[in-house]
Amino acid sequence: MRILYLGSSNNITTSWYRAKALERIGHQVIVIDPYEFIDLNSRPYIFRFVHYRTGYKFLQKKIAEWVHNKLIHQAAVDLVWVDSGELIGKTIVQNIKKLGLPIVLFNHDDPTGKRDGNRFKSLKEALPFYTVVTAVRQETENELIELGANKVIRIWRSYDEVMHNSNLVKGPIESQYQSDVSFIGTWMRGEGRDEFLLQLIKRGISIAIWGSRWNKSKYWQELYPYWRGDSLGGSDYVKAILGAKICLGFLSTGNRDLHTTRTMEIPFAGGLFCAKRTSDHLSLYRDGIEAVFWDDINECYEKCKLLIDNPQKREAIRLAGHQRVLNNNVGNEAICKSILSAITV
Repeated sequence: MRILYLGSSNNITTSWYRAKALERIGHQVIVIDPYEFIDLNSRPYIFRFVHYRTGYKFLQKKIAEWVHNKLIHQAAVDLVWVDSGELIGKTIVQNIKKLGLPIVLFNHDDPTGKRDGNRFKSLKEALPFYTVVTAVRQETENELIELGANKVIRIWRSYDEVMHNSNLVKGPIESQYQSDVSFIGTWMRGEGRDEFLLQLIKRGISIAIWGSRWNKSKYWQELYPYWRGDSLGGSDYVKAILGAKICLGFLSTGNRDLHTTRTMEIPFAGGLFCAKRTSDHLSLYRDGIEAVFWDDINECYEKCKLLIDNPQKREAIRLAGHQRVLNNNVGNEAICKSILSAITV
């Protein structure tokens, strides 16, 4: 199958990983990147702010013309895959449907939630014209249907079979990637990640933090000695997971998360996953056997302290978690197959 893929061409993004997964399962994938076309990152802050807050509606005519020109200059394709979809509005999807092409919307965010304001406004207006739309939680599935989506399928977030594989790491892991407890992720306003990590540090847990925007935290001066650098990708990301005795995974409450990509990536890469106890996490891993879960800072501290001092128990949980995530069949290739199969059912 020839697939026109509207998504990021940045080779350290999960969108790019999915495009490569589609290739690995036997499809020809042509990636066209609307983010590169609009070039948001190089634009002034006010440009990015206005378009984010208005759901990119003032960019729709420009993007529609660009997509149309890309389509008419391509050899025939069998399917269009839209990844994320925040930049792709109703007119664009309607034009693709007029060509008789099935069109998939892959979104593992929370496009119908309240956290991001109008960011997904254009996406929501386009929902009735997609062939298949994905959702990672029951609330999102229900809301997508209410907004007119014709076929919604539930998926898990996923790891990538190649880019999160421990085989990417050759030789010993360098000291800068070694830690007792690591968190790899972005500082997010109102989520309390910074305060949670600082509380662990004050109780004597040695923390390594990677990720962007941590300088925006009101605790930045206290956290700075534990911050090891910006966002990680590829082998560096895997090294930071393998080099940690315990890998924390934080949910976004504003995003109504019950699991995240870290839920899958950390055990697959070979790390010990430690996160908040949720219904999703408990359905994916046995608590204390394949992963470690907690309800609050006190339980997290106790679990981390116990595991830091018990290498045999850590290793048993780490190995069991890796086997379980394989058994769960939640890699990009498996998720992509399930989405494509839904089109023909």
